[in-house]
Amino acid sequence: MPRTAHDQNDESSDTARPAHELPRMARESAQQIWLAGLGAFAKAQEEGGKVFEALVREGLSLQRRTQSAAEEHLGEAAQRMSHLASGLGERAAGQWDRLEGIFEQRVAKALQRLGIPTAQDMLALQARVDALEEERRRLRAGQDDTASAPDAKSRHKTGAVDED
Repeated sequence: MPRTAHDQNDESSDTARPAHELPRMARESAQQIWLAGLGAFAKAQEEGGKVFEALVREGLSLQRRTQSAAEEHLGEAAQRMSHLASGLGERAAGQWDRLEGIFEQRVAKALQRLGIPTAQDMLALQARVDALEEERRRLRAGQDDTASAPDAKSRHKTGAVDED
């Protein structure tokens, strides 16, 4: 509360005031302090609601920004992890293919040492068998022609007639 000229005059005469006025001055001072406290409390209550609401708005805004940034970073991290996993998968597949080739080579060498024919050897053998069977059929067909020819001559000599 602003002081008036009258109050300032009273201050200069504070030392001149009698001792019986000191309790009254203490009460007035305490009353002013009490009223100032009540005013501060009312002001804090009044503005406290506004401040609280402002803090809530700021907190909500911060939360949205933070979630947005977190989602962005999460998306980037997921993309990086997917890329890494893909690369690891490709490398693992390449290593697996290489290991499979080495295994096949070693098995083939072991089978060769044991004298077991390869698939190529078996195909060549099958082709050779097929060729031999075909030649046998031709030879048999040739034998049948030569064998049936004397039969026909003997039938004609005897005068038998073919009923076919």
